[in-house]
Amino acid sequence: MSKLNKEEIVKIAALMIHASKLDEHFTEKEKKLVINFVKNNCSENSDELNIFQEAEKLENNTNQLLNYTRIIKEKSNEFKSEIIEELWKIIISDEKEDEYESNFMRRLCGLIYFSDKSCGEIKLRVKNKN
Repeated sequence: MSKLNKEEIVKIAALMIHASKLDEHFTEKEKKLVINFVKNNCSENSDELNIFQEAEKLENNTNQLLNYTRIIKEKSNEFKSEIIEELWKIIISDEKEDEYESNFMRRLCGLIYFSDKSCGEIKLRVKNKN
């Protein structure tokens, strides 16, 4: 994945935080996954904790998925695959997946024009790695 600018990384991290909170348990493991994503994908030499806090603030003040998805929708299918994989890592990190998380992923895939079949394949791949 090519490096992202600060605005992109904040919005994608906010989406990841949103996915983390769907089951009402935002764990340290999930926070670390988001922070690692930020550290590995931000083009600027920014403090990943600062970006994480900005993303958390954005997520707390927004309940519209569209605010986060526009950036992803405009990217390549390869990019979308990588984001979907990161989201599944977060959702599966607690070894449970509830109906809200599954519904979220279906809605997200619809919004970014990503196939359900590909999303399911990524989910299985992530589950098999754990």
